[in-house]
Amino acid sequence: MKKQLFALAAGSMFSCAAFSQSNVTLYGIIDEGVNYNSNAGGERLYNLSSGVLNGSRWGLRGREDLGGGLAAIFTLESGFDVNSGRMGQGGLLFGRQAYVGLTSPYGTVTLGRQYDLVVDNLGQFEVGDQWGGYMAAHPSDLDNFNNTNRVNNQVKYTNKTIAGFTFGGAYSLGGVAGNVSRNQIWSLGANYANGPLLAGVGYLNVRNPNVSFYGNGGSPAATTGGVPGSNLGASPVISGYASAHTLQVIGADGAYTFGAATFGFTYSNTKFMSLGDRTSGPVPAGGIAGTATFNIAEANFKYQITPALVAGVAYVYTHNGGASGHGSAIYNQGSAGLDYFLSKRTDVYTVATFQEARGTDSTGRTAVASINQLTPSTSNRQVAVRLGIRHKF
Repeated sequence: MKKQLFALAAGSMFSCAAFSQSNVTLYGIIDEGVNYNSNAGGERLYNLSSGVLNGSRWGLRGREDLGGGLAAIFTLESGFDVNSGRMGQGGLLFGRQAYVGLTSPYGTVTLGRQYDLVVDNLGQFEVGDQWGGYMAAHPSDLDNFNNTNRVNNQVKYTNKTIAGFTFGGAYSLGGVAGNVSRNQIWSLGANYANGPLLAGVGYLNVRNPNVSFYGNGGSPAATTGGVPGSNLGASPVISGYASAHTLQVIGADGAYTFGAATFGFTYSNTKFMSLGDRTSGPVPAGGIAGTATFNIAEANFKYQITPALVAGVAYVYTHNGGASGHGSAIYNQGSAGLDYFLSKRTDVYTVATFQEARGTDSTGRTAVASINQLTPSTSNRQVAVRLGIRHKF
């Protein structure tokens, strides 16, 4: 009798093992280097910084096969600063990504803190997501192509690729009782891959972006007198638009590879709409209203000189149509870079970016150069150079 019970128990264990197979992967990136900024608030600056080409991170990724093509999946990903050891994304434990979901032959559904569909479908075409890093990204990453902002409380669906087409939709619940639309975020996207041709489109709509999008990290600005503080950062390219009721991004990208050369382009139309909403954020002195519309076009080129060496150049044109008498601004930006792979997991790279500004910025002042995530210049020009090393594990 005991032998029969033992055999039954063992058979059940092997049956479960055959039915449900799982794996968990530990992975990460360490990116560190030396930077030069020609004008950081009026002074030259040399410093070490972490996570320029790719954000330094570690993560866990898991999958459990449930049978019939169905599988449970999860990702937990934490950013960190190599120089100080601090956690990134405002000190959030898993500030880069944290989600769980199910995948099947009909597509994938995930829930948690995730990328929006503009990032998923358009980010890969921007030079900042390739060889340029965040220094070569669009000013203030205002269209989020470089994935500065994640989305909390998001439900996302993406299909299984069909004849080269992938599409999806995502919705983030605002979580405000009695007001379904407040803080809500939704996005749509699609891309197409056919041999040397890649293309993508995306749409992002964010209500109360100062709070729901820019303020969803670990350290949002405090609310004073019922008005949320600004979470848009120090860059005058967008810092005056914290009172926008809605942020809208429409984008289209493409790339074509010919031999060792790849030509790419990106375009986005980004709007900070219904400015002056004090429930969303602070209003600049003198007031602001209407809509500020940015049109951003990028052309980039990448060449695989050898299997181990990549070179690239890019140009980004950004035009802000202005809002409510604030005038308009134009930002011209050029970047160049080299990336040399010492192995499959380790490379050394250098990136140089130049930006020139003119017109009137979001604060109503004379526009100054402001390369993404760097201290803004006090003049209309700024140069940044990076020499770094990246290791993947």
